[in-house]
Amino acid sequence: MEPTLEPTLEHRIRERAYAIWHAHGQADGHAHEHWLAAEREILASLSVPPPEPQASTPRKLVRRMRADDRAAPRAARPKKRKA
Repeated sequence: MEPTLEPTLEHRIRERAYAIWHAHGQADGHAHEHWLAAEREILASLSVPPPEPQASTPRKLVRRMRADDRAAPRAARPKKRKA
């Protein structure tokens, strides 16, 4: 059993396949190819664009963060008592 499409989506694909068939001179025997081409186009137009890549952290900031991480254990040491 083939998966079913939403009626509106199937209608859009059908219309696009017809337009492709018409653009190719209305040649018989290529209905399946036209349907698949239309399906690819319609589904691609519906897909969500990939998220924007995040800006990378500048090197100076990374070095500063690493320096802060190295300094943290020293700050956490107990203070020496004076005798």
